[in-house]
Amino acid sequence: MTAETENTGAPADADLTKHATKMAKKKAARDKIMATKTDKKGLIIIHTGKGKGKSSAAFGMIFRCIAHEMPCAVVQFIKGGMSTGERDLITTKFSDMCAFHTMGEGFTWETQDKARDMEMARAAWEKSKELIRDERNKMVLLDEINIALRYDYIPVAEVVEFLVDEKPDMTHVVLTGRNAKEELIEIADLVTEMELVKHPFRSGVKAQIGVEW
Repeated sequence: MTAETENTGAPADADLTKHATKMAKKKAARDKIMATKTDKKGLIIIHTGKGKGKSSAAFGMIFRCIAHEMPCAVVQFIKGGMSTGERDLITTKFSDMCAFHTMGEGFTWETQDKARDMEMARAAWEKSKELIRDERNKMVLLDEINIALRYDYIPVAEVVEFLVDEKPDMTHVVLTGRNAKEELIEIADLVTEMELVKHPFRSGVKAQIGVEW
């Protein structure tokens, strides 16, 4: 610690000047980069991976849209009758801004009926296409669609073809769930893989309200 800082703990004048110079250079470089980013487009966004937070992050974007008064929509492919905080809040407070469709009936190991699961996944996909085609919706979240695609309840080629050929130019589509298909990753603009480092479930802690739903 220098003489200037040993009594107060505050940075010395030389340290402040050095920091200001460094930040000015960083800002200039950043501004130069940002000046080249002029395009706007509707994004295909994927949240995948074994870590927690895929749907949570996606709903964060949905709530941003609602806050900016941008119409949006949610289709849940797997989650069924169980009440969730996101769904309850949106359907009771923001139904005018966000259409919410829970089309699944639960996880596949709970339903134990593949034919029924495929039927529900197909209905969810048809509703998804309807909502994406409606250009009033600025963002459409397809929650857990990657699970339906993983089990081949919907052909991934059909989803890819629709997103490439029919998605309106300025509509954002968010797809969540583990094991995103490579074909989807290839056409996506933004892909985030949630990495599992530690999870309370492995220590015997069950899913809890406010954290998982």
